Amino acid sequence: MGAPKQLLDYHGEPLVRHAVQVALAAGCGPVIVVLGSRADEVRHAFDGLAVETIVNQRWQEGMGTSIQAGLSALGPRGEAAVLTLGDQPLVTPEFLRKLKVIHALAGHPIVAARYSETAGVPALFARSAFPALLALGPDQGCKGVILKNHAHVSFLDYPKAAFDIDTPDDYERAACAG
Repeated sequence: MGAPKQLLDYHGEPLVRHAVQVALAAGCGPVIVVLGSRADEVRHAFDGLAVETIVNQRWQEGMGTSIQAGLSALGPRGEAAVLTLGDQPLVTPEFLRKLKVIHALAGHPIVAARYSETAGVPALFARSAFPALLALGPDQGCKGVILKNHAHVSFLDYPKAAFDIDTPDDYERAACAG
């Protein structure tokens, strides 16, 4: 991308700041941001926001290490965690709130976005699902936990979650889509 994608401008603010503001607007809290590469640069994107940042020293090993670092930072706080990414700019506060509402109504320990014939983040994991997340291999994301526990998951159709920014073309489309 030529620069840390977390810091790419998205409608006048860093992409990752937008993601944090979505989580805050949804009433998620505490909001814990797991940083990896260029953590010192990225940390400044949250100036003035009520977030906690931690640095995953093992970020190069994969997403599983970041999930584990975030859950470790959460500690005993809260009954659940909403996992979302900094590069999904079309995720809205309304959708994150729906995850929490569906969890309360359906009682499933996992509530996940469904898109592009699969499921993934954003997703809510009740504390009872944390052991499965903590057992992830370093290079695994939470999708495997969601799909493996299909009978204990509430799915919310959310095609917008399929869009993430991984390439310059994605970034150009994001500017137009959002």
